[in-house]
Amino acid sequence: MKNTSKLKTLGSIGAACVLLMGASSAFAGKTLDAIKARGQVVCGVNVGLAGFAAADSQGKWTGIDVDACRAIAAAVLSDPEKVKFVPLNAQQRFTALQSGEVDILSRNTTWTLTRDASLGLSFVGVTYYDGQGFMVPKRLKITSPKQLRNASICVQSGTTTEKNLTDYFKSINVPIKPVVFESLEASVKAFFSGRCQAYTTDASGMAAIRSKDAPKPEDYVILPDLISKEPLGPVVRRGDDEWFAIAKWVGYALLEAEEYGVNKANIDQMKTNTNPAIQRLLGTSDDMGKLLGLDREWAIRAVKAVGNYGEMFERNVGSGSPLKLPRGLNNLWNKGGMMYAPPIR
Repeated sequence: MKNTSKLKTLGSIGAACVLLMGASSAFAGKTLDAIKARGQVVCGVNVGLAGFAAADSQGKWTGIDVDACRAIAAAVLSDPEKVKFVPLNAQQRFTALQSGEVDILSRNTTWTLTRDASLGLSFVGVTYYDGQGFMVPKRLKITSPKQLRNASICVQSGTTTEKNLTDYFKSINVPIKPVVFESLEASVKAFFSGRCQAYTTDASGMAAIRSKDAPKPEDYVILPDLISKEPLGPVVRRGDDEWFAIAKWVGYALLEAEEYGVNKANIDQMKTNTNPAIQRLLGTSDDMGKLLGLDREWAIRAVKAVGNYGEMFERNVGSGSPLKLPRGLNNLWNKGGMMYAPPIR
């Protein structure tokens, strides 16, 4: 009995040692192996939404969602340009990820329970906290969505927007006439041609649409009321924990960089900073990259590629962009916002 007990104890210790040894580093994972073999991250993005994902006349993609993929490419392939962007509409996006057509979906997609639990997918974080609102012609003098009784409202199908629209007006007992379109382009064109009295989507999306597509942006008003929570972020297939961890922590690294004052311009100088949190982020002390199956400078490359989160925000949708959206909820947690990275340690 004593010998059996000792054997069990030794076996338990051995198993624990194996677990601890396994925790010291990470295997690359099948998705990362495929990316390295291909030499490219395949990223699903919007077909065209200013500030989030849009291509110019030369085919150059820009936007927050685009930068999220470039940061990942920099971290895993040492080159932010090694990304293939695949434009996807709302109906295509989840199937493209599930089928393996793309490695990651970074397409202003709302994190919901149904999507997270039933599609075989995992959200890796939030890149933009948004909410659904309404845009109306200024001449109608509407100040609240409650005034849209019996109004026709243009909306895109296959989105949380369509469901939120129905739920909201049902909850306040106001009848409306949804006019549903399969594509974003069709819904926008219909609204600006006068087919609908209002247009609804995420507030950030409406700012982009008004700036880019309105014949005269000053003739349209975005109502201040928001009717939903829309946490937008990248998505990966479930079942590859290593890739999930990489996609998640690259995003967190950009937030951590902003919090500690590390940016695209000063990152090389910050390598000599004595703050332990900065040393871990930049790999000058602990090798945190090893835990992700990457090298110790993974975060340095990500920040050099797109800047920290604040730089990425301002350039694409903030004061440095045509949209000029306020940081609001997308500010850091210590500046009144909700952006918060778990410690890199």
